[in-house]
Amino acid sequence: MTNLHALVLESFHAERGAKFGPFAGYRMPVQYSLGVKGEHIHTRNAVGLFDVSHMGQLLIEGKGATNALEQLVPAALQEMIPGQIRYSQLTLNNGGILDDLMLTRWDEESWGLVVNGACKHGDIDHLKTYLPADVTMRYFDNHSLIAVQGPKARRILSELIPEAEQLTFMRSTQTSWNDHDIILSCCGYTGEDGYEISIAKQFVRELAEELTQLRETTWVGLGARNSLRLETGLCLYGHDLTTDTTPIEADLSWSIQKRRRTDGGFLGAEIILKQMTDGSPRKRVGIKPEDGKTPLRDHTILKNVAGSVVGEITSGGFGPTLQGPVAMGYVLQNLCELGTELVAEVRGKDLRCAVCDPIFVKQRYVRNLSH
Repeated sequence: MTNLHALVLESFHAERGAKFGPFAGYRMPVQYSLGVKGEHIHTRNAVGLFDVSHMGQLLIEGKGATNALEQLVPAALQEMIPGQIRYSQLTLNNGGILDDLMLTRWDEESWGLVVNGACKHGDIDHLKTYLPADVTMRYFDNHSLIAVQGPKARRILSELIPEAEQLTFMRSTQTSWNDHDIILSCCGYTGEDGYEISIAKQFVRELAEELTQLRETTWVGLGARNSLRLETGLCLYGHDLTTDTTPIEADLSWSIQKRRRTDGGFLGAEIILKQMTDGSPRKRVGIKPEDGKTPLRDHTILKNVAGSVVGEITSGGFGPTLQGPVAMGYVLQNLCELGTELVAEVRGKDLRCAVCDPIFVKQRYVRNLSH
């Protein structure tokens, strides 16, 4: 693992039994002493803590920033209110996806972006190419990002950061903790209620230690982060999303709001909006093996019942919540109906499987506080 960047908290994680592996150019915790399955179940039942400081945190602002960003993503930004977060994609002229990201509106012409760690430098170059001179971009490489996820995250994190209690899904606030400035966002990558906390690197160990002391929290590595997102149907860039995948093929049309569907005006709009109207050649779906026990791994070939290749698994593995296999991938449009029978090629043998909803475990985001 030479030539990899170290997280600020690397020694902190090592003290807690972390095993490390390479990811996005960093040495990242893959699992801790509890193990992948234990960390996964703990997050589903209580609170998991994740160091996701490899992600890219950007601030884009200046006259015309909102309009300039709308030319690069298919999300409707003009209608957003301060503190609102939206999920979108940086699209390309071919309709493909350079990266998927979260955008937070801070004021009329000020935007916070969180992009994927493996893509951040390419994203920065892309943004520099397209943003006008009046719009500035700042990369916060001096900040860490900690995620706090799980059904008890709201109650428990509120003991440290009171604002967490009232913050609902896809909302963000700039506040302070222990006199340190932080950004607290209600979002995450597990399908559970939870938060991401952006804080300057010099204060992140202090925060990590206090989070560790909270009841029912445990640190979680990339292994369980992957199985958690896969169970709840969330895409991983480089696997389920690529520069050759459109948002329509990826079943992300929900992230393109009505005005953008009508007006377009973003890179690749002609191709993407045509697919919205006429359909895409293929589509991301869930895949379930008939035997209910054989994991379908990434790159597993999918065939129709006649034996012709019709698709491929892009993310697959074991789902600890379900105690069984979970997978998603792409199949030809005429085979994406729920229940369609397919055949997966597993270790040289054919395994019958079926198309299903890619959301195997229901997402439990808190969208309002009336519950």
